Amino acid sequence: GARVLAEFGDAPDRYTDAKARRNYAATSPITRASGKKRVVAARYVHNDRLIDALMFQASKAIVVSPGARAYYDKQRERGIGYNAALRQVANRLVGILHGCLKHGTLYDEHTAWTNQAKQTTA
Repeated sequence: GARVLAEFGDAPDRYTDAKARRNYAATSPITRASGKKRVVAARYVHNDRLIDALMFQASKAIVVSPGARAYYDKQRERGIGYNAALRQVANRLVGILHGCLKHGTLYDEHTAWTNQAKQTTA
């Protein structure tokens, strides 16, 4: 957690929204679309220390967090590979981190993964 926060920096207004933070972290995909074709690709230019810390955090989150595990399992059921599914969990965790920092709240498992729990029980 400390490495992730250090790599994002301490300027509170550096990221305007969660998407900007995800783009900086390189966990969000790049989508290129034209009138006939749409291509979704992973971001390859990134801060190595940040992405390593986020992937480590995501790999531990799927072990200890039921919500993260449900999200990961849903991605795997869609036929997505291990690394891509883990990157999507990391992407979700970056968004959750942004919300916590923006609103000054502590991480809450129930609040962070509420929609995953609803989909799992349904």
